Amino acid sequence: MRPITIPIRNEMASSEDAVEFMPMPREMVTFEMPRPPEPGPGADVEGARDVLQMFVTHLQRWLQDGGELPALDLVGLQPATLKVINESLGEGEVAAIVDTGGDEVRVQETVFSGVWRQQHFSPEGQLLHDFLLGASLPPLLQLLAQDRSSTALRRLPLPAGAMNVPALVHELQEAVLASGPGVATHVFNLTLLPLTPEDSTHLDALLEGGAVVILSRGFGNCRISSTAARNVWRVQYFNNMQTLILNTIEVTEMPEVAVAAREDLAESADRLVELLQWMSESLTTPGAPAAPPPRGGAASGPAEPDPLRPLGVT
Repeated sequence: MRPITIPIRNEMASSEDAVEFMPMPREMVTFEMPRPPEPGPGADVEGARDVLQMFVTHLQRWLQDGGELPALDLVGLQPATLKVINESLGEGEVAAIVDTGGDEVRVQETVFSGVWRQQHFSPEGQLLHDFLLGASLPPLLQLLAQDRSSTALRRLPLPAGAMNVPALVHELQEAVLASGPGVATHVFNLTLLPLTPEDSTHLDALLEGGAVVILSRGFGNCRISSTAARNVWRVQYFNNMQTLILNTIEVTEMPEVAVAAREDLAESADRLVELLQWMSESLTTPGAPAAPPPRGGAASGPAEPDPLRPLGVT
C-alpha cells in the first residue's frame, strides 16, 4: 500500500477566522394523504363522499374546460358530514389573514394544493359561508389587495439619515405604473441593498396598510403581504428559527410563490379521486361499522343531499 503523502491536518482558517453561515431551513413539508374516520356514529362518510364527489367533478371539468371556478358552500351540512370532510381535507401549508373592513374572512389551503377553505363570519362570530374552492389562489385575496391600494405612493417627507430610499422610491413608483397583466415581475432585493434604519422606516411608512397577508410554511416560512401601493407585495422568507433570510419587494399582480400551479391542481384532483375510492371501499368492506342514521334526522327513507350553493367567481 502506498503511503499517504497528503498531510492530514486542517489547512482551513481557524474557528475564530471561519465564516459563519446563517442557519437555513432543515425541514420540508411533504404531502401525506389524510385518513378520514371509519364509518360509524358521528362520522357520515357516505355523505362526505357524495359532497366531495360533487366538488371533484366540478374541479375536473374546470381543469379541462375552464369557466366558473369549482366552489361549494358547505354551510348547512350536518355536523357528522362536515367532520369527515374536515378530517379528509386537513390543513395545508398556506393560510391568509384578510382585512375586509367588515366581516371576518379566514382562508386556509387544505393538504391538497389549490383546494381551499374560505370561511366568512359576521361581526358577531356567526359562520355565514364555508366555501370549498378550487383555484390557484382564492380570487378574494387579489380583489381585496387591489381594492385597498393606490397606484400613487404616499408622499412623505424624507427623514434625516435617509440614504438610498429616494432612488428606491422613484424606481418603485415607475414599476407600479408599469405593472399589470402580462408584465414581468419587478423584484427589489432589500437584503442586498445598503439601507439605513431611516431608509427602512420610511419605506415601511410608505407601504403599510395592505389588506392581505399570506403565510406559507413549505421549506421554512414565507410571509407575503399586500401594501398600500397597487401590485406591490412584501415577500419575506424566514428559516425555522424565524430569522429573516431574504427580504424582497415584488411588483406584480400576485407573487408566484403564493400561487398553486395548474399541475398542482391536476395532481390534487387525482389524489382526491384516490381519497374518494378509499371512502367508497370503507363503506362496502364486510364487517365495517354500520352506516350512520340519515342526515336529516330520524325520518326513514333515503336522505336528500344537503343544499350546496355555488360561489359565483371565475
